[in-house]
Amino acid sequence: MLLSIIVPAYNERLTLGAVLARVASILPDVDKEIIVVDDFSRDGTREWLHNNFPDGPRSGSAIQLDASGDLIFCSEPGQSAVKVCPIYHERNKGKGGSLQTGFSQVNGDIAVIQDADLEYDPGDWSTMYDLVAVKKVADVVYGSRFYGRPHRSLFFHHYLANRLISILFNILYNQTLTNSETCYKMMTREVLQSLKLSANDFGIEIEISSRIARQRRLRIYELGITYYGRTYAEGKKINWKDGLKAVWYLFKYRLR
Repeated sequence: MLLSIIVPAYNERLTLGAVLARVASILPDVDKEIIVVDDFSRDGTREWLHNNFPDGPRSGSAIQLDASGDLIFCSEPGQSAVKVCPIYHERNKGKGGSLQTGFSQVNGDIAVIQDADLEYDPGDWSTMYDLVAVKKVADVVYGSRFYGRPHRSLFFHHYLANRLISILFNILYNQTLTNSETCYKMMTREVLQSLKLSANDFGIEIEISSRIARQRRLRIYELGITYYGRTYAEGKKINWKDGLKAVWYLFKYRLR
């Protein structure tokens, strides 16, 4: 069983290395491919990737960081394989465009999205993976930031907007999700291949959820995850305009 992790990255030079090392260590008995899509970063992320992957993809059984923050790939006999594949956009396409690029390269049986910051903890994948790949009771598992796990207290208007969007989503699509816009969505390759996506911005989260919900046969689960939210000073990118767009996308994809 191969797990594909799609990592859209835009201006995440300070966190991307730590994310890759952390992701590689999770589910140690599962082979993984990590697809990093650099969305024409301007803060050194792109150069860091070129320096660490001068000849393209690299493989090992674990990833560590050296004193300068560069990657060290370790290989141990009998350990599961980890392969990291960098992809570079020649212009900025947005998160949706990055995810579409990453999805097109997936080879795994199971796929999950991982942002390139440190807001989400891949340690939460264990239960998600168990539901999809081991017990096989779920086709899709959502990780909710509002479901009883540690959650950094930040902006009330972000919380309110997220809850409003999820309520509208549930009404329009007859679901019971508490966090329809979460980054953490783990799904089978069959589900991923069934999604016909077009949104290039943060609206991709609504589009993915709407495409999934409209396939009434799919078994959707939700569980609580840890959320280490960031402030704008720490690098958060989503803003109120994206919230308004999300409401528009809710109706657009429901009525299409």
